[in-house]
Amino acid sequence: MAGASKGKKRKASKAPLEFRSQVLADALERQDMAAVAFALRNGPTVVPLIKPGPRDSPLDGGEVWTYKDAATGDVALLLFSDAANKPDNLPPAVGLHSPYWLLSFLKRYEDEITTVFLDIAGPHPMQASPSELLAALEA
Repeated sequence: MAGASKGKKRKASKAPLEFRSQVLADALERQDMAAVAFALRNGPTVVPLIKPGPRDSPLDGGEVWTYKDAATGDVALLLFSDAANKPDNLPPAVGLHSPYWLLSFLKRYEDEITTVFLDIAGPHPMQASPSELLAALEA
């Protein structure tokens, strides 16, 4: 048969995973804490990683990168609505984490994290304390 290909299977094209949350981006644009809380409770958040988790272990989300101020010892967690908003001077890897992950992480490190920055480099940055975000996530 002319034109027939033997044994070739076409791979279904998968859409690339988007490391973004449009709902969070919209909430940050409006600088609306209630909308930010809704977005964090109901959708993923982009988190910078020191090292991503292994591909064959989906439950391992990798090691989260936090910023520690050398002068004060203050620790900041950086969250992003879109991986494109992550500054280039941060580690290149990102993770897309669930609301449950964020709630668990903040509960675990609430006493160590002094502030949380959302889209720190813009376009619409916002800052909150871990306790504010915990209250929003638990609402």
